Amino acid sequence: MGKEFEIRESAEIDATPEEVWAAIATGPGIDSWFMGRNEVESGLGGTVRGAFAGYEPEFSIREWDPPARLAYGDEPGPDGRKIAYEFLVEGRAGGSSVVRCVTSGFLPGDDWEDEFEAMTAGGALFFRTLVEYVGHFTGRSAVPVTAFGPPVVDWDRLWAGLGSALGLSARPAEGDRVQISRDGGSVDGVVYAVNDQAVGIRTADALYCFMQGFRGPLVASHHVFASGLDTAAEEESWQQWLGDLKIS
Repeated sequence: MGKEFEIRESAEIDATPEEVWAAIATGPGIDSWFMGRNEVESGLGGTVRGAFAGYEPEFSIREWDPPARLAYGDEPGPDGRKIAYEFLVEGRAGGSSVVRCVTSGFLPGDDWEDEFEAMTAGGALFFRTLVEYVGHFTGRSAVPVTAFGPPVVDWDRLWAGLGSALGLSARPAEGDRVQISRDGGSVDGVVYAVNDQAVGIRTADALYCFMQGFRGPLVASHHVFASGLDTAAEEESWQQWLGDLKIS
C-alpha cells in the first residue's frame, strides 16, 4: 500500500526572476530557506544534494531553463519511494515574480498518511520561508542551523509552551510579534507562517523554523544571516533552548 501525491504552492514575490533563481538553483540559496545543507551541480543532468540529520538525498536535474524552470528528482528508491520538485518562475511588470512549486512522488507503506501530513506541513513552511527569504534577504546567504528537542508526547502543550517562550499567552499565530530570548540577549521577530505542525519567525537577521518531527521531537531548522557563525555552538545553544521549553 502507498500513495501517489502532488502538492502545489504558488506566490507572487517582490523580486526579479533572476533573484528567485539564485534562491532555488544554488547551494547557498537553498541553504537560506530549505532544511539542512545543500549543493547544486548546475545544468541539465546535474545534481542537487541535501544533508539533514543523516538524510542525504541526491536528485538528478531533469529541467534547467534559467530563470524560468527547474525540475529535479523522480528516481524511485528500492522500496518504490520517490520525490520530485519542479519550480516555475514568471516575471511580472515592476520587477516582481510569480513562483510556483510542485512537489510530487510516491510514499510506500501503510503509514503513508502520517508521512504525507508531515511532508505537506513542512513543505508549506519551507515554501513560505522561500518567499520570506527572497522578499527580505535577497543577496544574503544564511548558515543553516539544525537542533532537536526531547521527545514530545502532547503537541498542543508543546506549541503553547513555545508561545510562552516567545512572550505570548497562547500558541503562535501568523502576524504575532514575538521576542526570542537566548544566551543572555533577545531579538524581536514576527511570525510569518503557522500550520498544525510548524511555525516560522522572521527577525532582522534570521528565519527561525520550528517543526513537528515525524514521530519525534520538535525540530529547529533555522537560517541565520551572520558571518563567522560558530555553527556547532549555535546548534548546541538551540538544543538547550528547545529542551528548556515549559510545557506543563
